[in-house]
Amino acid sequence: MGRTMSRPDPHRDSRRRAAHYRTSPDETGADDAPSRPQLTPEQQIEAAIRRGDFDDLPLAGKPLPHLGTSYDPSWWIKRLIEREQISGVLPPALALRREDAELDTYLDTTGSEERAREILEDFNRRVIEARRQLQGGPPVITALRDVDAEVEAWRERRRVRAAARAVEEPPPRRRRWWGRPRG
Repeated sequence: MGRTMSRPDPHRDSRRRAAHYRTSPDETGADDAPSRPQLTPEQQIEAAIRRGDFDDLPLAGKPLPHLGTSYDPSWWIKRLIEREQISGVLPPALALRREDAELDTYLDTTGSEERAREILEDFNRRVIEARRQLQGGPPVITALRDVDAEVEAWRERRRVRAAARAVEEPPPRRRRWWGRPRG
């Protein structure tokens, strides 16, 4: 009973102070509150600085991220694509160029020749389809892939990987008689 509870000072808590300044007298229900004179934006900023509302901002004293030296009019869409990890929105010509660059690596992950042929035929079909469409954008310069030559290259890469694995694996060591399990 002799203890007094310490209450947080509402003037120290920046959120409470900000809420106090945001509410107008009619929102609080106090009709007899003295009316404040309207402050200009500059005065409101100065008052917020004095209250310390800008003290704990996440980028205080640090350079702004993604602030380049040249102006890019589509900076906002690029940042959105990066932040949301959106893919598949490239024009067909650029998407096919990217896929063409990564096609050999993708083919190497397939386990059968039939699947590799299907992937190559689908790629060629999409290149032809993109050449036929007259929608504007960058031209389609991606070359068609020769299915038979690519499958042969796929087989050769597969043989090389199998030979490299055989060289890397040492022959099994012969166990000594004292290291054999009993039983």
